[in-house]
Amino acid sequence: MEDMKNGDYFVVKALENGVQVIGLTRGQDTRFHHTEKLDKGEVIIAQFTDHTSAVKIRGKAEVLTKHGNIEAGS
Repeated sequence: MEDMKNGDYFVVKALENGVQVIGLTRGQDTRFHHTEKLDKGEVIIAQFTDHTSAVKIRGKAEVLTKHGNIEAGS
């Protein structure tokens, strides 16, 4: 398995107040393990790791990855 410590980075930019960025765990039982709340204009740069396999975004935000950009909550 590829070393996930050097996993892909992604950027989330809040387009409204109260955007939530929620990290989900790896393994048999996927669970929430970390939540960040962003206000309009705030940006978080995050990375997939051995512990984080997915991210859920609640609210209106722009998500930038090497695979392209998407607007959540539109």
